Amino acid sequence: MAKMTPRTLSGFMELLPQPQQQMERMMDILRSTYARYGFTPLDTPVIEASEVLLAKGGGDTEKQIYRFNKGDADIALRFDLTVPLAKYVALHYNDLSFPFRRYQIGKVYRGERAQRGRFREFYQADIDVIGDGKLDITNEAEIPAIIYETFTSLGLQRFQIRVNNRKILNGFYAMQGLSEKSGDIMRTVDKLDKIGAEKVRACLMDDCGLSDAQADEILKFIAIRGTNEEVLAALKGYEGRDEKFDEGLSELNTVVKYLAAFGVPEDNFAVDLTIARGLDYYTGTVYETTLLDHPEIGSVCSGGRYDNLAEYYTDRQLPGVGISIGLTRLFYVLGEQGMLNPELPTAPADVLILPMTDDLAPAIALATKLRQTGIRTQLYTEAKKFKAKMNYADKLSIPYVLFLGDDEIAQNIVTCKDMTSGEQTKLGHSDTIALIRKGIDEKNQGKVIVEK
Repeated sequence: MAKMTPRTLSGFMELLPQPQQQMERMMDILRSTYARYGFTPLDTPVIEASEVLLAKGGGDTEKQIYRFNKGDADIALRFDLTVPLAKYVALHYNDLSFPFRRYQIGKVYRGERAQRGRFREFYQADIDVIGDGKLDITNEAEIPAIIYETFTSLGLQRFQIRVNNRKILNGFYAMQGLSEKSGDIMRTVDKLDKIGAEKVRACLMDDCGLSDAQADEILKFIAIRGTNEEVLAALKGYEGRDEKFDEGLSELNTVVKYLAAFGVPEDNFAVDLTIARGLDYYTGTVYETTLLDHPEIGSVCSGGRYDNLAEYYTDRQLPGVGISIGLTRLFYVLGEQGMLNPELPTAPADVLILPMTDDLAPAIALATKLRQTGIRTQLYTEAKKFKAKMNYADKLSIPYVLFLGDDEIAQNIVTCKDMTSGEQTKLGHSDTIALIRKGIDEKNQGKVIVEK
């Protein structure tokens, strides 16, 4: 029978054990950080009815979605985690307590052209706070604190959370008599970092139909720079001309005011009037997070405030605020930049036990004792030569190898080899466990990401 050549589809990431361990560490940090802020974990189906996923879709979404029929069912793979959340909250409204705070780390699927750093199957890591009828502005101020805590826990310091408010933008465009074109204008301005001011100006005139004066006024507005206080002071000069603008400025002032109390340094936070987020979905505060030393990566965490999460599934008003990290892409670019810490353990076990006797009961008992203390332990019982067994431990980077022969069993001790230093000890079970525990804790002190 002819053998089929194994292959992985283009745009689908498949990691070897070592980088998979690094990815798992990142996920563990995200989960623990989100949990500290009172978010509950959520897992929604990867497959949904197509009509559910496409209720607010159309356009690019319908082109990119993986959609197929199974019998009479028209079903599709989820393309983000927000639409399934909307369905979930509408479906389980009577069983939930509001504000409902959830986090979800899961795979999503988009049939777009695969390219460097862009995937068709990828992990998103989302948090959202959903209100019932109303949602206090404080939630929008807390989001940057969660972003800050998440990225510093991963090991990043040189990043900036850029914040704006869509009401400010909508109000400003209303002042210019451009409300009907505001969506197109914001999508154009959102490209500023990618194409530059001159091309944005050309797009505003050619694609959006603006005059020279209107394009200049917009570029002048979004070019307002300085400290957060200086930007807010400049915006104050526009007050009193549009109610929506004034409302957005008040909200932005509140967000900035609470940041210090939430523990976010000003070095990591900036009011940036160019941030619009291309989706009409957002209605208030919007966020984008960039790595200061790697602007070419683009936003690594984005999101914002929306007025009605589940409008396509229920008449209830369910406002929310949320952010999303494109985890697979972030992991890919960090690896490409050499920023994933190679010193952190990536072995599947802390200890490999090599029984040196025919009777395996003592080695099994020792493995059980180690596992009960929380030490990850493998018991190697394959009929291989000693060198092959040691090569196995070395190839997997297992930090400690324990030898248990007749002498060790008779004396109730363990021979332990530190695979990093080469040092060997002969100690009692409790002392060996303490030695391993101390060594593992020291090896795990570093951060997942190291900045260069």
